[in-house]
Amino acid sequence: MFRSDRTQWLLLATAAATRFGGGVLMGTAMAVYVGREGSPLAVSAVATAYFAGLMLASPVWGALADVTGRRRAVMVTTGTLATLAAAPLAVADGVWVPVGLRGLYAVFAAGFAPVALTIASERGGADGRGRSLGTFNSARSGGFAGGQFVAGLLLGAVARPELYLVVAGLSAASTVAAVFLVDPTEDGGGSPQDPVAADGGDSPDPPTRTELLGEVRDRLFPAAADRGHFRVKGLRWLYVALALRNVTVLGVMALMAPYLVDVVGVAEPVMGALLAVNHGTQVGAMYLLGVAADRIGRKPLIVVGMAGSGAFAVLASAATVPAAGAGLLGVAGPAWLGTGLARVAAAAAALFVLGVSFSAMTTGAVAFIGDVAPAGRESELMGLRSTAKGLGGVLGPTLVGGAATLAGYPAAFAVASALAFAAAGLAGLGLVESRPASGRSVPADD
Repeated sequence: MFRSDRTQWLLLATAAATRFGGGVLMGTAMAVYVGREGSPLAVSAVATAYFAGLMLASPVWGALADVTGRRRAVMVTTGTLATLAAAPLAVADGVWVPVGLRGLYAVFAAGFAPVALTIASERGGADGRGRSLGTFNSARSGGFAGGQFVAGLLLGAVARPELYLVVAGLSAASTVAAVFLVDPTEDGGGSPQDPVAADGGDSPDPPTRTELLGEVRDRLFPAAADRGHFRVKGLRWLYVALALRNVTVLGVMALMAPYLVDVVGVAEPVMGALLAVNHGTQVGAMYLLGVAADRIGRKPLIVVGMAGSGAFAVLASAATVPAAGAGLLGVAGPAWLGTGLARVAAAAAALFVLGVSFSAMTTGAVAFIGDVAPAGRESELMGLRSTAKGLGGVLGPTLVGGAATLAGYPAAFAVASALAFAAAGLAGLGLVESRPASGRSVPADD
């Protein structure tokens, strides 16, 4: 009853929306809580811990899924452990214990994206990969938007323990949905927990623990002769550009919640609504740009998306340019029009630009990786994309948080934009379009 295509897409969308919605609810709330007790650098540690977990764990889970063929088992196991890591936040006090639990949660939550992206990519096939990934990312963005919006509401309505219990509940819901997923990459359509051999016969003997660890190690640290796939169509430069871009965006976004509340001056519910603009925009943009990726190619979307990420940081820095004065829906000031409205509009414009640019970059990048990935290595390479993001997420919040502590938020945001523009230039020079005019994906050995 769960194997129909429509039901499988519903399960995948539900798993994505709840996984990412719960994660962003945790991150936004924790940033506000920590911001009330610490400096911008302490706030940046919330994001640093999360992305450090992603950077270290994503390729491991992706490689493990590829080597064993048990993708659903990887999703369910890591999802269960992520839920168990989130639950103690309900009783954790102070700043650094919650930050540590955030990092532990990330280590296990990292098992979701590489596998889920591979499943979505394979469901689209060579001709519909962009559209398929766009549909998946729309669900993901819907979860992010909902998580941001709910964060703004819950921060002023419930105590800290109850909010974190909601996070754990969303993580559990994602894991339950993953239990019923079917992995289309398996020959014969077999259950991910019962892979069949390539010839349709009995399942091969599972690898021993030593063999498994050796294979994962070789995939994560390949010998020089086994790195050829990183040179296909400039794939290695995509990872470098993603890391640079994410230093900018993840550094700025790590500080955005306290920046909006404490510097721009909006009330917490308005903060949640503004942050939801980014991901709410992605819901529609991901699908539309997924269609565009199949029609115009992957590289233009990647380059434009990275350049737009730099524009986002510049616009975000401008949200405090109008002098303090009038207010709107909680913006500091006595009036309902004027400077307060201008600040809200500037922040909303910045987050709208981020939503469109992220949609373009992400849809183009995951389709590019799906095009060039060798057989049996797609989850691994999707995981390395998360590693590049994680590297940016470790460096970005620390660098931008340190700069904001010394020079203020607007100056730090403006300076950080330079790396996103540099990433756009690197992608433009280093990537070769992976989708030819015929509309079919480029084989991995081209």
